[in-house]
Amino acid sequence: MVVLADMWRVLRQRGPSQFQFWLIALVIGIAAGFAALFFRKGIETLQAFLYGTDDVAMLHSFASTMPWYWVLSLPIAGGLVVGIILHRFTADARVRSVADVIQGAAMQDGRVEHRAGLASAAASLITLSTGGSSGREGPVVHIAAVISSWVSERIRADGITGRDLLGCAVAAAVSASFNAPIAGAIFALEVVLRHFAVHSFAPIAIAAVAGTVINRIEYGGVTEFVLPGVSTLEFYGELPAFLILGLLCGLVATVLMRAIFVAEDLGNRIQSATGLPRWLRPAVSGAMLGGLAIWFPHIIGVGYETTSAALTGQLLLQEAVVFCILKVVAVAITMGGRMGGGVFSPSLMVGALTGLAFGMIATALFPDVSGASTIYALAGMGAVAAAVLGAPISTTLIVFEMTGDWQIGIAVMVAVSLSTALASRLVDRSFFLTQLEQRGVHLAAGPQAYLLSMFRVGAVMRKVGDPGMADEARCHEMIEDGIYVEITATLEAALPLFDRAGVPFVPVITPADADGTPQLWGALFHVDALKTYTSALAATAAEEHS
Repeated sequence: MVVLADMWRVLRQRGPSQFQFWLIALVIGIAAGFAALFFRKGIETLQAFLYGTDDVAMLHSFASTMPWYWVLSLPIAGGLVVGIILHRFTADARVRSVADVIQGAAMQDGRVEHRAGLASAAASLITLSTGGSSGREGPVVHIAAVISSWVSERIRADGITGRDLLGCAVAAAVSASFNAPIAGAIFALEVVLRHFAVHSFAPIAIAAVAGTVINRIEYGGVTEFVLPGVSTLEFYGELPAFLILGLLCGLVATVLMRAIFVAEDLGNRIQSATGLPRWLRPAVSGAMLGGLAIWFPHIIGVGYETTSAALTGQLLLQEAVVFCILKVVAVAITMGGRMGGGVFSPSLMVGALTGLAFGMIATALFPDVSGASTIYALAGMGAVAAAVLGAPISTTLIVFEMTGDWQIGIAVMVAVSLSTALASRLVDRSFFLTQLEQRGVHLAAGPQAYLLSMFRVGAVMRKVGDPGMADEARCHEMIEDGIYVEITATLEAALPLFDRAGVPFVPVITPADADGTPQLWGALFHVDALKTYTSALAATAAEEHS
């Protein structure tokens, strides 16, 4: 006990050594793996209970035999519960997702909200169990981030350590969700940390393996999807078709992302215009989903049954097109209605349906130089998902590891690369980064764009009475001329003042009080702001290349 107490004291006071850090990474990987497993099991248990089926893998087939009023009422009831949870436990009634994890990695030393994160996990669990049309991977990633944030706070981790632990948790969660350790590790680096620093790789790989082991203890080493027979590809003849498929998938991915953003904006406008209580918004969306599911139960849940049908060629051309369109609509309703869940599984389903439809047409037009249409479904699945996530490397690996088919890697890579290249120019690089951009968080452009927003003027200014403080009389003159910045502003807002006014410093004030006089707190010097910015850029570059 004394030894354990000493180790805990060292962890809290000095931070973990390399070996201790890897041990912590392993523990976080195990915890995140179990969190992913329990979340998946929770969804399956609730779905089995609510829909009355023992085989949730065939959920939409079973739902088609249920009474219409039950299919309609489940999403409404689920939406009502979700709305109450989010209203009670979050400040903005919004589900936390992968975008918040990315922001936490970049701007909050690898931390995310605990209370809102747990509430979001509960909301997503209910949404996915009651007919919501979204994915489970986004909530799992945020649950894992909550775990790593709690650990980071306990050991007082600095920014680099906190981000690495966050990467470990995300890698384990993704690995456990997809039984894909390689893709899980790369996803954490590519999407969340957004760099491939060498010092991060070992602990993240350890955590990814740990998460995968947790998955395989329960589910074994089987892949998520099983493809029929051996895939064949007429490389030279078919590669142009996969180039076209990649461009098509980039457009489809853009439509999917923009549909979600339009639904979110439309929901905000309707809510504002009608005075609809925010806790009732998910229930209204649930009613829309339930009505759609009465006729098309394929939209229910993550959609793995329909995705498998597409990958095995069990759908007709008309079915593939209709289901693809309806899935986009259903995902937009779910996300725009703030019901919770992620976008990865829906993008897999939309991609598989897009690829299958394209493959059916391509192989029919050129039967002599074509392989199976299901190859196009596999490539399309990866292409749409990669464009949505902005993660071509990890998504390609996820597709391979989920199917166990490594024979058509060139076709998948071609489609993924073109879809990502096209979609990244039509949105702000990815769905998550576009979400953040719409909130005013400029991560898509890189550290040079968002670092300035991390520093408050009050922390950089020279206070009244400090050595080197500007002349107070001159400061008051500038205030009268309208040249000043408030103490709560960020450097992002303050720096443009120097260019516009052509001055070496600007006064820092608080807003006018009752007698109409602003209070002078100090002055922000241009040179101090630039030094702070340069130091932050240097630290970021050092971390990314260490």
